[in-house]
Amino acid sequence: MIAPLTRAEIVTRIQATGVVAVIRLTDAAVGRDVAQALVDGGVTALEVTMTVPRAVALIEELSGVLPKTCLIGAGTVVDAATAVDVMRAGARFVVGPVLRRDVIAACRERDVPVMPGCFSPTEILEAWDAGADIVKVFPATSLGPSFFKDMRGPLPHVKLMPTGGVTRENAGDWIRAGAVAIGVGTALVDATAVAQRRFSDITAAAKHFVRAVAEARR
Repeated sequence: MIAPLTRAEIVTRIQATGVVAVIRLTDAAVGRDVAQALVDGGVTALEVTMTVPRAVALIEELSGVLPKTCLIGAGTVVDAATAVDVMRAGARFVVGPVLRRDVIAACRERDVPVMPGCFSPTEILEAWDAGADIVKVFPATSLGPSFFKDMRGPLPHVKLMPTGGVTRENAGDWIRAGAVAIGVGTALVDATAVAQRRFSDITAAAKHFVRAVAEARR
């Protein structure tokens, strides 16, 4: 029997690839195909948002069928009860759009990484001090990579991940500015590609983002 990964080991794996796929779907039935397409492209940290129909069931399904090297997480988690539900279903990391201390506490109690969403420097430091493993800066669209560079000065120890506003063109800019990983939604899991079952397009996009992160780190 393989020992379960610790919180620190999961965070290390997320940072290693540097890409968290944010999966928002209107039809959970394609969830397995989308997840496999992402894995085929080298993205192994998959965040299933709670806006997906039957999201908890999908997390449980993916946790059982995908390779153990994959990390299935939950996104858009805004309360402790939901955090507990997704962790029971197999989520190996929990992401929120906002800072909720009860969610952080629930995850720390179960040794599961938690990534609350924050926007201001004050929120970011409060989340880190409360026990966040990575702070998701959201929405990062209006902030830009320069915000990360500015934050690295006074808070070099805080691990930051942008979500919202990460594109094929600027993926590497976030990494060079100090992000430990990037959260990528529509630029990676394109709604049209999903609707038309063009899963190879998702695989190609995944390869692009993984490559962009690796090149930025060089």
